[in-house]
Amino acid sequence: MATSVLRPSSSVPESWAPSFSFLAIGVACVIAGGLVAAATAPSPSEKGSWAAAYLVLVGGVAQVAFGICQAALAPRRPSSRVLATEFLGWNLGNAAVIAGTLIDVQALVIVGGILLVATLALLVWAVRSATVAPGWHTWTLWTYRVLVLVILVSVPVGLIIGQVKS
Repeated sequence: MATSVLRPSSSVPESWAPSFSFLAIGVACVIAGGLVAAATAPSPSEKGSWAAAYLVLVGGVAQVAFGICQAALAPRRPSSRVLATEFLGWNLGNAAVIAGTLIDVQALVIVGGILLVATLALLVWAVRSATVAPGWHTWTLWTYRVLVLVILVSVPVGLIIGQVKS
């Protein structure tokens, strides 16, 4: 069985096993975002709404997409070290951005942003030589690239907006 931070059941194909950690934590972030939205609904706040959306979209949906797309596109499965670095970089970066934003510590937000950018670079590197046949793999490759680009542009924009607001 492939090494991953979390292990899937034996019914998961070997080639998809490394993406299980991304999928599991991504789904957990979507659920957490929903819980944050529900908990802050009685007295909405800018930070509560932001945290809920961030958890769902960046911590959850993006992470699930990265796990699925990398499993589908990487010409060979990245090493356990690369996968663990991606997984930890993405989740620690997101945790730092969320915590830094909620407690107003810009240095923590910046460190989280740097971790996210470094992780995005690693995610792109892992599928750098992907060649795909026409069909859904082409769609997956372009979705992956666009998602990485959108988040890559969003990180510095968010950091700049955070600096201007503080």
